Amino acid sequence: MSEKTLEVVETAHVRQLWHLLEPFHALLYYAPEVEQEMAALGYGTEDRWPAYFPLRAAPLGEVGPERVASAFYSFGPRMVAEHMERAWGIAGPREVLSARLRGIDRAYRAVLGDRVEGADLVEAAALARRAAESAGTGGRPLAAANAELPWPEAPHLQLWHAATILREHRGDGHLAALLIAGLDPVESLVSFAAIGAASVERFRSRGWSHGEWTAARERLAVRGLVEPDGTATQEGRALRRRVEDHTDRLAATPWQSLGRSDADRLADLLGDHWVAVLSSGLLPSESTLGIGKV
Repeated sequence: MSEKTLEVVETAHVRQLWHLLEPFHALLYYAPEVEQEMAALGYGTEDRWPAYFPLRAAPLGEVGPERVASAFYSFGPRMVAEHMERAWGIAGPREVLSARLRGIDRAYRAVLGDRVEGADLVEAAALARRAAESAGTGGRPLAAANAELPWPEAPHLQLWHAATILREHRGDGHLAALLIAGLDPVESLVSFAAIGAASVERFRSRGWSHGEWTAARERLAVRGLVEPDGTATQEGRALRRRVEDHTDRLAATPWQSLGRSDADRLADLLGDHWVAVLSSGLLPSESTLGIGKV
């Protein structure tokens, strides 16, 4: 085992690396180039949800609403069913996988320009791939489904694929942390909104009715986690800190394998590219992931 492999990557740094890599994955859901590819297959583009669900679920195969709701966790089952019951009648998972790769290729070229051919991106892609290939996928269905897909040849697509595996690896672990904390799907969002991670309106856009949201808030109030107005109590804030800390620990394996110096090197290499992605204006200023808030 190399000396680099033994270097410790602290959990705070694990979270920073997620903040850095998440935008590279998230372009998939906002780039017009991906929207165009999905529209060509027949998916609606009136808002992002008709394409979002098949784009994210396609690695799982031709799964139905119940399995998608389980894997995605925080979306209302009716919203998932609305989109997934007809998703594979429009195009199959293989067609969607091809469309998303074509779309993200075009999107990266549009956002990064000549940087997609640069030495920094080539090196960053290799480091991110090493981290992604060391991510254990046991009990992590979305990470496993993406990890099973073939690696693209182009370095910028390898970077996107690695970012996708790593974010789903973290996300799958986050769901485990929420379950341990005793937070069901809607309670997860209510408790996150309660600490100011994003607005209630942003979280409720995931398909929960006013009644479902209110009932979840009342359940959390009984547990002493939120005030009657929905703001978090001290114990509610402490619980969310434990959830995020547990998520960081569960997400650490790929970065411990990569080692601190190579993790730092990856962060340095991605800096200018990260700025370019954020400066594109494609990503929303408010995210249900709580990036910048947790």
